[in-house]
Amino acid sequence: MAANNTQKYNYLFRYIIIGSTAVGKSQIIKRFTTDTFNEKYGATIGVEYDEKNIEIEGKITRIQIWDTAGQERFKSITRGYYKNCVCAIIVYDITSRESFNDITNWIKDCKNYSPKTVLMALIGNKCDLEENRLISTEEGQQLADKNEITFYETSAKEGTNIKEVFQKTGEKIYQNIKNKYYNLDDISCGIKVNLSKNESSSIMLKKENDMEKEKEECYC
Repeated sequence: MAANNTQKYNYLFRYIIIGSTAVGKSQIIKRFTTDTFNEKYGATIGVEYDEKNIEIEGKITRIQIWDTAGQERFKSITRGYYKNCVCAIIVYDITSRESFNDITNWIKDCKNYSPKTVLMALIGNKCDLEENRLISTEEGQQLADKNEITFYETSAKEGTNIKEVFQKTGEKIYQNIKNKYYNLDDISCGIKVNLSKNESSSIMLKKENDMEKEKEECYC
């Protein structure tokens, strides 16, 4: 279900997708938002964005994805978009050793310029090109484990694991919200809340009950 400006949502999660040029970042977004693939899709110039609504535990969540250019000359522009993001999708091409070697720098940039609460996911794209694979699944998983981030292999061309990446990361963010991991009053966390008055009151009541419980435990 593609998002549109008139459709209501309960939450908006702001994502950024990063990685070297030609790893398929724009195609991943296109597959997620429109379920299509374009063989002739051109390189991103600067920054673009797209969005789509998904459902998480009965709540309509709008995933807004900022698509960044992978070329070195655009890095200064890209870095300005790390802030205010709740999730960073970091992509390499399984047929390109160079794009995989660049991942360490992309992760470093993400840690330096994103909110401290940012959720990161590592993506090895183009798994449909198995015959040209240079990066094994195990190598990708090891890098993700080293940096304590989630790992997926995807194919934007065939749609493999594309929906799962956004659904699973969205569910993780939602769980973090319920666990009070973010300051939702601070826009820099990358989350916009658009709940009804009744839903907001329910959340506030839960917070108050939790605070009272903590006080009781302290006095015990």
